[in-house]
Amino acid sequence: MRENLRFCAVLTAIVVFTGCLETVWSIMDPNIEIPKFTGPILNITVPVGREAQLECGVDSLSTFKVAWLRVDTQTILTIHSHVITKNHRIAVTHAEHKLWYLHIRDVRESDRGWYMCQINTDPMKSQVGYLDVVVPPDILDYPTSTDMVVREGSNVTMRCAATGSPEPTITWRREGGEYIPIGTGKEVPSIEGTTFNITKVNRLHMGPYLCIASNGVPPSVSKRIMLIVHFPPMIWIQNQLVGAMEGQQITLECYSEAYPKSINYWTKEGNMIVEGAKYEQTLDNNAYKLHMKLTIKSVNKNDYGSYKCVSKNSLGETDGTIKLYHIPSPSTVRTTTTTTPAPIKLILDKDLRLRSNPSKVSVEENLSNINDYSLRSTNSGDLSSSTSSYILKTVLVATSLMWCRV
Repeated sequence: MRENLRFCAVLTAIVVFTGCLETVWSIMDPNIEIPKFTGPILNITVPVGREAQLECGVDSLSTFKVAWLRVDTQTILTIHSHVITKNHRIAVTHAEHKLWYLHIRDVRESDRGWYMCQINTDPMKSQVGYLDVVVPPDILDYPTSTDMVVREGSNVTMRCAATGSPEPTITWRREGGEYIPIGTGKEVPSIEGTTFNITKVNRLHMGPYLCIASNGVPPSVSKRIMLIVHFPPMIWIQNQLVGAMEGQQITLECYSEAYPKSINYWTKEGNMIVEGAKYEQTLDNNAYKLHMKLTIKSVNKNDYGSYKCVSKNSLGETDGTIKLYHIPSPSTVRTTTTTTPAPIKLILDKDLRLRSNPSKVSVEENLSNINDYSLRSTNSGDLSSSTSSYILKTVLVATSLMWCRV
């Protein structure tokens, strides 16, 4: 180390001495024009890891020399076309001795600072330029929060720490782009700040969040933090009374929410229903939400009654009841045709005519004639048996009255 320092000191002395001699000769020669800068050194900003290039314009350099120095450490970096420093990342180039470039490869944050371009005139001429090194953001593993598991109703604080230059800003967003509930019914697309506080967390807050760090230097970086909210099962039933006819296929439905994920099944009168030829069970999952379906493929009279959808996890158990009742099948309408007999017209044929002398007609003869007529009427289908009986009785009464009159 001492040898290197001694070498640098000797070399610097030689360069300075040589420069002084040349300066003396240049001053003594009135035909040599004194060099000057053509413009200021522009400040530059370079991302870490890239190459920085500082430019110094000089006119009428002649036999004078240009040197680059680090101001804050007073370190000589280059003299004319030679690199003095032992830093292998430093280089110097020029364009026709008019534009002199200081190159710093693989720039580091420690390279940030003021740099001087110097001409060894008497008095010395110099100008400075600033190199700013920017660093893209980087999220620190500690104290940035990791995945969190909390009970519903508790308070939650998530933290995100990042480094970078300039200092990064932190933005919280939901991974899927959903709005973030912040209470009082309000929702926002994002939250700014290194900490994200949630008061009385609920299931609507559950999901992945992104902690995004940015400072204008690409690329921005993010970390994914999963927020898991635990709560016991809850069940909702839209239709608690469901009717079905025998032979009909019917589906019973329940909606459940639970986390951790629940065990779900159906029962009837305390007995667990097993899927098979008669029953079909389906479960539709969406995060912590569950849609339970029980399909009875062909309802019979033994299927009517109360069914329960049951949901349970490590935090609790709940169930909901659906009653399946019988709907009668549509009955067949029977149409009965009633035939009204034609009005009866009592006609006594010649055999039943009451003669002018009823005394000559015997009762037996009249009865015989009446019976013959009754039989004829019945056999011909003109009169019903009740009608014939009525006629018979009427004739008998009339005959009797006539006999009584005699």
